[in-house]
Amino acid sequence: MLDLAIVILAGVPSIVYGLFGLALFVMLLNLGTSIIAGSLTLSIMTLPVIITASKEALDAVPKSFREVSYSLGASKWQTIKNVVLPNAIPGILTGTILGLSRAAGETAPILFTVAAFYLPRLPSSVYDQVMALPYHIYVLSTQVPNVSPRLQYGTILVLILFVFAMNIAAAYIRAKFRKKKLW
Repeated sequence: MLDLAIVILAGVPSIVYGLFGLALFVMLLNLGTSIIAGSLTLSIMTLPVIITASKEALDAVPKSFREVSYSLGASKWQTIKNVVLPNAIPGILTGTILGLSRAAGETAPILFTVAAFYLPRLPSSVYDQVMALPYHIYVLSTQVPNVSPRLQYGTILVLILFVFAMNIAAAYIRAKFRKKKLW
């Protein structure tokens, strides 16, 4: 039943997460439109992706590894700590990075929970608003008249390169850990 709930949450559109964050964090908990409200909303949104990737990584560790560990007298915790987690870490890290790269490109949760149209200064606390890159692209494309196309495309290119770099980092980490495996 928990697996079904996680799969359903993974399929929920980001706008629903944005509205959830607005209702829960901004209005109910009185955090206002702030970095903390946006961060909590994005963390809830990426959680199903990270959980699914972690579960798959843990399931990918062969059962024979666990059996051998138990047969050598290791406890369940020792088996998890010394056998399962070291072999599952590459998949868990990759899933985490891919979840974060998904969050980096989301606009709706940011729009409802943390974004400001214009800020003359950098934020100084977690209760301040920010201008996130996806929201900045949205503002440049829809709200600012006569904006230079070079500025729009440059901003989009920065976001694409950022997400691409995160995906490359995930692939690199996975490949690095795979080389260390002896099985």
